[in-house]
Amino acid sequence: MRKKILLVDDNKHLLGLLRLNLKGQGFLIATAANGIDAIQKAVSWVPDLVLLDLLLPGLDGFAVCETLRKHTVTASTPIIIMTGMSGQFTRYAGFESGGTDFMAKPVTPKALLSKIKQVLNLNAENAENTESVETLKH
Repeated sequence: MRKKILLVDDNKHLLGLLRLNLKGQGFLIATAANGIDAIQKAVSWVPDLVLLDLLLPGLDGFAVCETLRKHTVTASTPIIIMTGMSGQFTRYAGFESGGTDFMAKPVTPKALLSKIKQVLNLNAENAENTESVETLKH
């Protein structure tokens, strides 16, 4: 089954490039250009992964991340924070708000695809381990 990715960035040019590149890799893609739209799409579409910029109009990426973690349908959805903001504080705050992984912009398509596959594989392993534990409990 094709994996669904929600791309969240207010840079329409970057959003278009990412969409084209990831669609070409076989992913189903939805996009959002602001924080509120990102939350609505994530909750209704339930992606397998969210690629999230931090600097967004409306709600910033930190608030989006925290909100998605509190919602039952997106609580375990992996979130890769991708931002031009540098520094350890930004990275720390991203993980504290619920980010699964972090990439500094600019990113190469090859590095991004590698990170996406790594995170999706880890998430699949975690889901399998959780199911195994649940089976053992019963």
